[in-house]
Formats: sequence, C-alpha cells, structure tokens
Amino acid sequence: MAPHFSQFRPHGSLVRLIQRAGLWLWHQEGSAGQRARGLAAGVFCGCFPFFGMQTLLGIALASVMRGNHLLAAAGTWISNPFTYVPLYWLNYKIGSLLLGPGKLWPGLEVMRSEAIWQLGWSFVNRMLLGSLLIGLVAASLCGWTYWRWLQRHGNAPASLNDLTSS
Repeated sequence: MAPHFSQFRPHGSLVRLIQRAGLWLWHQEGSAGQRARGLAAGVFCGCFPFFGMQTLLGIALASVMRGNHLLAAAGTWISNPFTYVPLYWLNYKIGSLLLGPGKLWPGLEVMRSEAIWQLGWSFVNRMLLGSLLIGLVAASLCGWTYWRWLQRHGNAPASLNDLTSS
C-alpha cells in the first residue's frame, strides 16, 4: 500500500528550525513591549551598513529603549551574508529617489568589503538616508507584528508541541 500524503513532510528540518525559533522568541525575558522594542531596535540597526557594529548598536539602542538585549542582537541579523547586498541596494535606491541620482551602484566587490565608505559623500549620504527610512519601516513592522503576536497568544508555550497545537 502506498504511503498516505500526510506522511510526507517537505523540509521537516526547516519547519522544526522555525518552530524552535518561535519557542525561543516566546521564552525571552520581559514584557511583550520590552521584547518587541528589543527586536525592533535590532532590526533598525541591522538595516545600516555598519559592518561589525550592528549588534553592539542594536544592544545599545535596546538599552535606551528598555528593550530585550538578546532580541536586539538577533534582530540585527536582518542583514546577513544572504541579504545584505539586496538590502543595501534597496537602501541606496530609496536614498537616491529622495536626494536625486548619485554615483552608480558600485557592484558586489565593493559591497563585500568595507570599501563602501571610500565611495564618497554622494554615495554614503544616499545609503544612510535609505537605511534610516528602511530601518524605520522594517523595525516598526517587525516590532508591531511581534508585539501583536505576543498579545494575541498570551502565555508562553512550554514546549514545541504546545507551540504547534495553537
């Protein structure tokens, strides 16, 4: 007899990883507001091209906002080796829309190094303005969504089974 369709679980390990991440989010210290502020602070700082400083800046901003420090550090990973080129390209394009066209996009080689800061003020001010705006939008959306999720679900689940059954 052929196996039933429900027995197939595509990407089971990915689903399990997402469930564990959700459980980790539940078990952070602080009120829903403190946790959401911490995540938002990290996402905001992760949108800036300050390589090597994003986590420290996220934690510092979370301290000022009285947010969760671990979630701030995790939130900075919005910018990671898979996303930083598209994220910074978007930031530059948004900045260029508001400030007018500047230098052409420098390419992947420059973005993979810290040479971004040697491209001049014309490039840097567009990148920073775009980073500020994208950071504000992304941080607001992530923080609000996480806060609503915490408010809606109330008590933290004790295990992965509790997380998947709700």
